[in-house]
Amino acid sequence: MIDDFLAETAGDAGHLTEVEAAVRAAAAAEIMPRHRQLAAHEIVEKNGPHDLVTVADRLAEEHLTASLTKLLPGSVVVGEEAVHADPGVYDALGGDAPVWIVDPVDGTRQFVRGEQGFCTLVALAHRGELLASWTYAPALDEMAIAVRGRGATLNGRPIRSGAPAPGAVLRVAMSHPDYTTDAQKRALLGLRTEGIDARPCGSAGLEYLDIARGDKDAVAFNWEYAWDHAAGLLLVTEAGGAQATLSGVPFRIAGGNDLPFTAARDEATAARVLEALRTGA
Repeated sequence: MIDDFLAETAGDAGHLTEVEAAVRAAAAAEIMPRHRQLAAHEIVEKNGPHDLVTVADRLAEEHLTASLTKLLPGSVVVGEEAVHADPGVYDALGGDAPVWIVDPVDGTRQFVRGEQGFCTLVALAHRGELLASWTYAPALDEMAIAVRGRGATLNGRPIRSGAPAPGAVLRVAMSHPDYTTDAQKRALLGLRTEGIDARPCGSAGLEYLDIARGDKDAVAFNWEYAWDHAAGLLLVTEAGGAQATLSGVPFRIAGGNDLPFTAARDEATAARVLEALRTGA
């Protein structure tokens, strides 16, 4: 079923194109009409001032849930807002049904501030394996798509992450150290070393996109919610990049990872970031 869904026919990307259309439609209907138009009562703090949700998040996730499960009968959705309402929804990542992993508005703080640095993230996984992903930044008119084993594209053109220039200072986006455990904070502070320019991240999805196209060198994150990372990890991997957790094994979307973890433009950069994290730890 999954292979048939992802299969292409001559001159027609089939269901991949339909998913892209569904993502674009959700953003056009529920997100962009509210960009810079939100009323105060349409913004809510979930777990404090750094964890916001808006009416656009909720309605876009509902829109995507309906359209994606219709495209792939028998599939389920693990969305950020659905899991907030019922944490048990997250368990579907370890089940047998195909799973759509959805972050309707990644970079909600940027969206609330009226900035352009937000995106919609969708990934398709089955039994823990990432198969395809869509990263859509509607305000920037950028759509990145990755399919396992078939590469990554941005607005229809193939992208490759490449490698940093020899001796270059690494540009690394990282979790804010203050919002971590003490051990994770020490690890992240290890990035503040010679040869690494580590700065707090914005939208996780757009940070991954910057790595996939070679505009940044790596990320280092201390949280593992699948909706923030699934789409971007596949995008980076299919663009030629690498990823690993602190213990050196690949990130698992169902959780239980040794944090922090990194994704980078190439294996050497990932190894360098992990070395700095371990030095801090």
